[in-house]
Formats: sequence, C-alpha cells, structure tokens
Amino acid sequence: MARTSARNAASTLAIIALAACGGKTPANIEAVSRGESYQAQYRDLERPAADSPTLRSALMNASRCKPYSGSAGAGKLRTYLPDALRGELLSRGDLIDLRVPNDETFTGEFVVSRDGMLKIPFLDPIPAQGRRTEQVAAEIRRKLVAGGFYVDEPALSLLVMDFAPVRIGVSGAVFDPQASDIGGVQGDQVDSRRQAALGASTEGRNLSVALRSAGGVRPDADLSAVRITRAGPNHIVDLRGAVDGRNFDDIMLVTGDEVYVPSRQCFQDELMTPSPVSPPGVSLYMSNLTQPANNNAAAAVSQGVREVPYGTRYLQAVIDANCVGGARATSADRSAALFSRNPVTGVSVVIERRVEELRTRADRDDYDPYVLPGDAIACYDSGVTNLGEIGRLIGVFTLGALVD
Repeated sequence: MARTSARNAASTLAIIALAACGGKTPANIEAVSRGESYQAQYRDLERPAADSPTLRSALMNASRCKPYSGSAGAGKLRTYLPDALRGELLSRGDLIDLRVPNDETFTGEFVVSRDGMLKIPFLDPIPAQGRRTEQVAAEIRRKLVAGGFYVDEPALSLLVMDFAPVRIGVSGAVFDPQASDIGGVQGDQVDSRRQAALGASTEGRNLSVALRSAGGVRPDADLSAVRITRAGPNHIVDLRGAVDGRNFDDIMLVTGDEVYVPSRQCFQDELMTPSPVSPPGVSLYMSNLTQPANNNAAAAVSQGVREVPYGTRYLQAVIDANCVGGARATSADRSAALFSRNPVTGVSVVIERRVEELRTRADRDDYDPYVLPGDAIACYDSGVTNLGEIGRLIGVFTLGALVD
C-alpha cells in the first residue's frame, strides 16, 4: 500500500513540475513585441530570420526622435558660447591671492565669501561668483582709485590658489538626477608642490563631471541643447561633440548652477558608448541559480551585482553571467530574462530570449538590447536540466513516502 501511495505521489509531482517548468511569456504594458517600447531591440525575433539581415532596430529607434532642439540643427555643432560661461570662473570658497606691489594693506590671501563676494579690507565687497579673475582684478583697481587710495589704477596680481568644490543641480534626461558637490580634492590626493605654487587649475568643476555625478546622460538625451541656469539667465550648450569625438564646450560650473538635459523621447543607439558624459559603467544585477538552494550562502545572495562597461548588450551580459555554453545535450539550451525600465515613462519591461537561438542569429544585433544602469538578468536552465531536477525531486519524495 505504501509503495502504491509513493508511486501516485511521484506521478502527481511529475505532472505538476512538468506543467510549471514551461514558464509563461512575460506580460508587458508597452508594445515590446512590436518594437514600440524604449528600445526597438526588445521586439520579438522574426522566425525564420530575414533573408537579408539589416540593422533595422537603430532606424526604428531613430524614427521616433523629436528634432534636435538646439538652434544649430542636426549635424551642426553650436560654436557660439555665451561670455558668461567662458573661461575659469570663480565660485564661493575659492582661495585667492591678491598682490599689490609695495602695498601690504591690500596684499594677502582671501576666500570668496558665501554670498559670492570678495571682501578686501577698506573696500566695498566685490562680486566674484561666476566671474573671471581678470574681471574681478579690473574692479579692484577701479575701487582703489574710487576710494582715494591711488590716483591712477595700480598694477596688481590676482590669482586663484585653490578651487573649492561647488554644489550644482542636474535634472532631465540623466540616470540619477540630483544635487551634488563636485570639484573637491581628497586630502590624500593633494599635491603639496602644486599647493605651494601660485595659480590653480581643476577639471573637477566641469560640466561633464556634473553630468557623470548624476549617473550620466540617458540614451534619449538631446545633447544639442543642454541648459545651464546661472543666477537667473539660461544658457544653451551643445554637447554632441562629447560622444562623437569632436571638441565640445566642457564649461566650468559654479555653485548654484542648474543643469537640465532635455529629451528627444527616443532611444539613440549612438549615445550607447563610453564618453565624458556617459555613465561610468553599468551596475547589473544578475541571478544564475541553476540549482535550488536552501540558504543565502549557497545561493550567493548579495554577490550578484556586476559592473559592466556602458554599451554592453544583453548577450554579452548573459555570457558574463556564465549562462551561455556548456554541454550541448544538457545545458546549452538556456534562456535568460532581462528586467529593465523605460526611464522616460517609468514603465518596467521584461524580455526573455533563448540564448542559443540568439547566438546563432546573423541578425542578432536587431534583437540584442543594450543593458542600462539598474537592469537585472536572470538565467534559466535548459529543458534537460529541468527534467533532471524534477527527477531528483521525485526521488526525494518517493524515498520519503517509502520511509513513511
């Protein structure tokens, strides 16, 4: 009687397991199957493959793009940069060295105050925030004459000794919009020889640094018209040169600047490349638990986040997760699911592919999505491996029933 019960229990378990192992097609809100979601590469594979494979996904993505909003238009870089954004600009907290020959009263080191003013003894405060040193020096000379200290404008030297960090805000088509501090130098990285020398230089307060501090620009960004708001007025900067190897205006920011990156409302394949304004990399969450585990240690929980280069595609990431290859008879026919989110709409998507089918397709780039920061990939074993696992479970339950 016990043996009959064991056989019945095993048969029932096998039927349930076989029914469950097939899985279900992910249900997406966006029209992923037709290529109408964030990436056209998400769409379902054509079966059979087209006779003349072409890279149609990039054209499908580009067809949904709004025109560039920069006045220079497509293919042309804006060459004019407003005077307010040019040069090495002062910001609050900057350390300044002022020298007036044979005059100890006005010679000294000063810090630009929190209100953006340079405060020198016996002179009215001088606006320094967002201005170049030569502009501030010219005003100091005028004030020395206006205050009756000199008949003619004296010769003087005004140099920056140290640039302070600046706080800026970045919003729009970036992966992690936020306010952040940029331009600071850690104590263990200070160059003592440079500290002792006159003059200062920094790339840490540049616009590209601000964009990377906000996660980098998204693939839908309109780089032709990045907006800088400084003390009220708006200024437009063309950053398309940053991603195609041309020169671009990597302007210096000051505290209080606000950066806004507009969106073209489409996925631009050409932006999926490392650049000064792209994300420094992609943190990708991965799961390749090919055998059930009963504890976190065996499942390697908390160890599944990988850093991959920006521009990595789905199949490359799946290979990095060790989900491709192996014995063809038992483990080659795996599938993998990509969990992503449309950063424009906030809608999540799930894309599942059979990796061996994608591997053998000559037109795979049309269906091989780019992975984005925060994406996740989960691998699933082949049907043969699944049957082996079902057999193992049947054996466990059968043994249990016999023991009972």
